[in-house]
Amino acid sequence: MKNLVRTVLRRGGLFLLAMGLLAGAWAPAAAADAPPPPRTNTLRIAAAADLKFALDELLKDFRAKHPDAQVEVTYGASGNFLAQLSQGAPFDVFLSADMSYPRKLVEQGLVAPDGVFPYAVGHLVLWVPRDSPLPVEKLGMKTLLEPGVRHIAIANPQHAPYGRAAEAALKSQGLHDAVKDKLVLGENVAQTAQFAQSGAADVGIIALSLALAPAMKAQGRYWEVPTSAYPRMEQGGAILKKAKDPELARRFREALLGPQSRPLLERYGFTAPGK
Repeated sequence: MKNLVRTVLRRGGLFLLAMGLLAGAWAPAAAADAPPPPRTNTLRIAAAADLKFALDELLKDFRAKHPDAQVEVTYGASGNFLAQLSQGAPFDVFLSADMSYPRKLVEQGLVAPDGVFPYAVGHLVLWVPRDSPLPVEKLGMKTLLEPGVRHIAIANPQHAPYGRAAEAALKSQGLHDAVKDKLVLGENVAQTAQFAQSGAADVGIIALSLALAPAMKAQGRYWEVPTSAYPRMEQGGAILKKAKDPELARRFREALLGPQSRPLLERYGFTAPGK
């Protein structure tokens, strides 16, 4: 009888030991061999409005190199995007006209490791229609004091970096108090350009990148505001931690920062970070 008990215990022990080893082997193997989440091949970009024409052109080449990718871009005011992303808006990449906004998303824990990157420096101009009698090239900022100027379009400083830059330029040149009642606020700098282009405003203080876009370049004239008149406009981006296809997002970043994109960005008036 004792021999039978020892045999059962020995066999039971061996069985339990074997099951334990199998369970121990299975669990790590399952974790190690688990496939990564499937790539969605989609890229949703929230982009500052000043990038509209430059980014549209850049994405033609990117889409050609990634024909299976579904790339969607929404343009708007960087401050509005910051608020939306903080509330969980479904974007994979954020391209801001203000480098501080991506950094705020880092503080909120919403950006992938090493996900923040500078991509350009923006510039500000005074823009008028080509047939305007205003001598913007001659008078510069003093154009805004001309009797014929009734409405001046700027982006809303509350959430648009170009609006803050325009307001800072007006103040640094001692013009803000004289023209503040003439200011017409656009939701973003692209809408501000539309106000000036359509005649809803006599002058627009807008992004150089928009003044150099084909339609506005053909229809208007501009004077570049000295960079000393407003804070340097360092523009930066971020890959969000919840990006559906992180690999595609990284490839887009490489395309944006790559040597083939620099001439395109410069053609639209952007200068490289650090210059």
